Amino acid sequence: MDRVKNIVTRHPNLTAWLVLGLGMVIILLIEARDVGLEPLQWFWLVVITILVAGACVWIISWGDDDEETDEPVKEQAAEQPDSAEPTN
Repeated sequence: MDRVKNIVTRHPNLTAWLVLGLGMVIILLIEARDVGLEPLQWFWLVVITILVAGACVWIISWGDDDEETDEPVKEQAAEQPDSAEPTN
């Protein structure tokens, strides 16, 4: 169990891609089972679904960089005294 926990904490985007991709493929297979697709069409549909899941995780991860860079700026602003106060 610790091994899985270490992999998830070291590779959160890859883990999210795996989970989201698996969920999307399961939903795809359930919802499109009666459409009458050929095996090659199923294959490419599953591949594209997994790639879309990866793109979703990649786009969502764009916000992670902003949070990391904002923290030091907020801390520096809190440490500096307000320059608008007069010093007599």
